[in-house]
Amino acid sequence: MIIGYTAGVFDLFHIGHLNLLKNAKGMCDKLIVGVTTDDLVLYKGKRAMIPFEDRLEIVRSIKYVDAVVPQRDMDKLTMCEKLKANILFVGDDWYDTSKWNVYEESFQKKNIQIVYFPYTKGISSSKVSEALKNTRGWDDSKG
Repeated sequence: MIIGYTAGVFDLFHIGHLNLLKNAKGMCDKLIVGVTTDDLVLYKGKRAMIPFEDRLEIVRSIKYVDAVVPQRDMDKLTMCEKLKANILFVGDDWYDTSKWNVYEESFQKKNIQIVYFPYTKGISSSKVSEALKNTRGWDDSKG
């Protein structure tokens, strides 16, 4: 059985998120998705608009997802090992960066393949957030 893993914030869920999960599921028998906790989002200097438990439930409800786990830190290799994942799916914005070239060596030693998926053109949570601000006067700095 091929087990795949991917992780993300999945805030303001959009078609790019769905494309990632659909494509990932097409390459594995079981797709496990890590949803970034609110604390980790804050650590990365951002703030999720949708609370963690809601994001978890949204991702859990996607038909391509077989299981959902909290992603509490940035250590995807340890998570893949814990889940016995054979493949890690990530966005292609990480491809051929010095950081991910090092990661690839570590994953290779553990026989875990990294598959880079292209981002869906023209869509991101940041763009959705910006559009809401522009069209509805929405202010994400207010709790």
